[in-house]
Amino acid sequence: MSIEESKMRTRARRTVRVRSKVRGTADRPRLTVFRSNRAMWAQIIDDRAGKTLASASTLNVTDKGLSKTDVATKVGQILAEKAKAAGVERVVFDRGPYLYHGRVKALADGAREAGLDF
Repeated sequence: MSIEESKMRTRARRTVRVRSKVRGTADRPRLTVFRSNRAMWAQIIDDRAGKTLASASTLNVTDKGLSKTDVATKVGQILAEKAKAAGVERVVFDRGPYLYHGRVKALADGAREAGLDF
């Protein structure tokens, strides 16, 4: 097994471990995060219906000159606004394989500031 395969398996195990404890319902959909080196995406998903209710990414942020952490906060705020428009007030947070730190934490804080409850 190569190093890349080992990293992918470890990442997949972390994701499964987190998702086994976090399920999205119609009452409390799941807010999931994907982070790359360049951009960040977040979705609010109803797992029972298998539908995405709202989504946002760094592509939605038009402000220039912001740090990656500030952009992540903006993405959280945009997502919360879209969620409220879709009638979602409460969510469960799915950090995926990422630590709750840095940009992932900034996105969560931005969503909380804009009114999402989790």
